[in-house]
Amino acid sequence: MHLYWMGIAADLRRAGDSSLDWMLREGAAGEIFAAGHAEAGNDLPVLFSTTVAKRVQGGYEFTGHKMFGSLSPVWTRFGVHGIDAANPDAPLTIHAFIPRGTPHVDIRQTWDTLGMRATASEDTILDGAFVPDKYIARTIPSGTIDQFIGALFANALVGIANVYFGIALRARDLALQSAQKKKSLALTRSVAYHPEYQHCAAEMTIAIDAMEAHLDRVADDWSAGVDHGEQWSARIVAMKYHVVESAKRVVDLAMEMSGGAGLFKTNELERLYRDVRAGGFHPANSALAHEIIGKTTLGIRLDEAPRWG
Repeated sequence: MHLYWMGIAADLRRAGDSSLDWMLREGAAGEIFAAGHAEAGNDLPVLFSTTVAKRVQGGYEFTGHKMFGSLSPVWTRFGVHGIDAANPDAPLTIHAFIPRGTPHVDIRQTWDTLGMRATASEDTILDGAFVPDKYIARTIPSGTIDQFIGALFANALVGIANVYFGIALRARDLALQSAQKKKSLALTRSVAYHPEYQHCAAEMTIAIDAMEAHLDRVADDWSAGVDHGEQWSARIVAMKYHVVESAKRVVDLAMEMSGGAGLFKTNELERLYRDVRAGGFHPANSALAHEIIGKTTLGIRLDEAPRWG
């Protein structure tokens, strides 16, 4: 989470926008930036919000329930967003950073999950938490995508996808090591010489090679400033969806090769099997990814209303 905020600030600086340079300075000074975007009932994170942002003298007060707040024990700057609906016909999405120690911020220890157990992604309750103007990062019309939002999606989803690519690589390494040692009464050598183990190994490598190419292409294009225009959103979420789903498949194959040993908590594959399941819950999930990709492919604008039908 911290790295993608630094990436956003760096991207904007490269584009000539110095509005988030303060984040780079604070990051260099040791501040830890986290993200509070996930909310129950909001399938369009960052663009809309169930959190209320109320304009007050000198800043905004935020009231809402944030989930999946990775780095909860250590963050010093909590990135949040909320809706300022003072003008119902033109609501604004307010992006801000809450300094640790701000009153009316309650971190609740809810993180008891299948995977990602080390991230301590606790819930955070905001009850009129005040953020001064100096920590208001962006104010944009709700539902719109500007350079800040584009950089957020790119840095977050490329980074997330890379984590799951790493899980796939590690799972393959463990499976191959196991296959070289594992014996069978039906073979005179290790199970690496069994045709189905070779088939599984091939399937893993085919998937990993495609994941790497897709991930690198999107990352390289974004870093090089390639102009994909309105195609960018679809390209980013397609890459993330492809990499995560492929990583699940690779880990499943690794578990198949490991046999029953993979069920034991002392086996690293057991943790990888649990952790890789979390990939589908990171935005964009399958439903939203297919909506964005499908509409873009069909030439339908993402902000077109009504959303469906």
